[in-house]
Parts: sequence; structure tokens; C-alpha cells
Amino acid sequence: MVGLGLIGGSVMRAATAAGRDVFGYNRSVEGADAARLDGFDATTDLDETLSRASDTGALIVLAVPMPALASMLRHIRDVASHCPLTDVISVKGAVLEEVVAAGLLERFVGGHPMAGTAHSGWAAGDARMFAGAPWVISVDDHVDAGVWAQVMDLALNCRSVVVPARSDEHDAAAATISHLPHLLAEALAATAGEVPLAFALAAGSFRDGTRVAATAPDLVRAMCEANSERLVPVLDEALRLLGDAREQLAADRPISELVEGGHAARVRYDSFSRPQIVTTVIGAEGWRDELAAAGRAGGVIRSALPTLGSRG
Repeated sequence: MVGLGLIGGSVMRAATAAGRDVFGYNRSVEGADAARLDGFDATTDLDETLSRASDTGALIVLAVPMPALASMLRHIRDVASHCPLTDVISVKGAVLEEVVAAGLLERFVGGHPMAGTAHSGWAAGDARMFAGAPWVISVDDHVDAGVWAQVMDLALNCRSVVVPARSDEHDAAAATISHLPHLLAEALAATAGEVPLAFALAAGSFRDGTRVAATAPDLVRAMCEANSERLVPVLDEALRLLGDAREQLAADRPISELVEGGHAARVRYDSFSRPQIVTTVIGAEGWRDELAAAGRAGGVIRSALPTLGSRG
């Protein structure tokens, strides 16, 4: 594990609980010391960690902020370029570009566990964080079947359900269900902050609607700015819907389109099924396209799929 904050620390805990041999690096002394005090194998020596990964052929999991990624990839290229590589960063296209620039594409498979809290740091981690949560694993054209299977096994060990998706499709979806909600939460919190009585009256609707506004601002900026190409059209659509509602309210007309459309979409979400993907063989002809289509339709992997040559 490279980075032992909320997500990286939770992966370390969950993978260790599953019986995997896990060791990790953290930039801050406080985080690494806290991990060691909790009984985990952690250090602030990046070269030592990457050399150890190189010697053992370990799967490297990047759990660093987006602004730190390019520098970290250069270190990996210099010390452990042959290791399989994945990440848990919330955008995939921007990560992929940095991986290509570092010359590490051949051994890279992107990943993104769709879980988290508004807290940060090692102390905020939880081995149960990923239980039942979707963990996106990229099925871009370049991905190696063997590395993909390793990343799948990690996600399943952490008790997630695996959702295969192409990086661009992940980013388009994440813009709607993760990055836009962050912006809306910030706007809601900031608006309420201008009304003197608002916080005194605030209850469930405000608490639920602004939960992610408690996330560290630097993390919110990093994820939204790195996915700006996909986020801007989604934000435009949200602003259009709100603008139409504003005009309807100003003209004393019903706001049926927004309220009923939003309610119907939420009902569809509540009843959305996740059929299990069971027939794909990793490495077989067309396996990436097959998994991408299954993930697009809502399919998930709940138990390890076979790899080509492993059957029988």
C-alpha cells in the first residue's frame, strides 16, 4: 500500500484481515507510527517499500492524492517498474494519463472502491468499509488479464463487489453520483451558512444533503478538478434543472418536472438490480468488452472469475 489514509488504510486493514501479506508506506510520520502501533507493517521510507515490492513482485496499490501521483509513479518506474500496479483514486482517465506518461501502462489496471467517509487519515480507516460496496476495476483495451485477476482478488478479499468498467465510462458516471453531489453539498452548506436561523433549525435533510461537505477541501478540489471534462456537462444539466425550477417558482407555476423526475429516478435506484457476472473467462477472446457490457448493465462480480487456462 502506497498511502495509508482513509482508503489506503482501510484497504490495508481489510486485506490483512483476509489473510494477505500487506506492507505499506505513508508520507506522514504520524500516520505510519499509528499504523505500526495498531500492529501493521508500515514505514515512511518509500525506497525501502518499493524495493521490497520489487523483490517480492507485490501488487502495488496507489492510494495517494491526485496531485502527488506523477511523482509517485516516477519513483515506481525507477524502483519497481515490473510490479503489477493498481490504484484507488476517484478518477480514472486522469490517472491513466499519468500512468502512460510514466511508462507504466503495461502492468497497470485502474481501480476505485466506491466507499468512504468525510474523515481522513489512518485513524479514520475501517476494515469493514468496503463490505458490499462496488469496487470499479478498469477493463480498458490495454489491461493485462493476469494483473486484472490480481486486482479482482484484492477487491473480493476486501469484501467488495467488483464492477468492471472502462475508464471514460467510470468518470462519466462518477461525475453524476460522486463529484456533482460534492459540489451540491458545498453549495447547500454555503447557502445555509448565510441564513442566521438555519443551523438552529437544521435536521435530517440538511445533515444528509451536506454530509460530504465535511470532506477535506483539498480532496474535493482534487477529484472535481481532475474530472472537469466529465463534470462540467453534468453540472450544466443540474443547473438547467434548477434554473427551470427557479423560473417556475418565480412565475408561481408547479415545479413538477424536477420533483417528479427526481423522485422517479430515486425509486429506480432503490430497485436497481445487480445481477452476478459468472460466465466470463478472464483472458478469453473479447473478455474486456464482455465485462464492460456486463458492468454497464449493472452486473457485478461477487466471486472470482476463472482465468484462461485455469479451468479443469
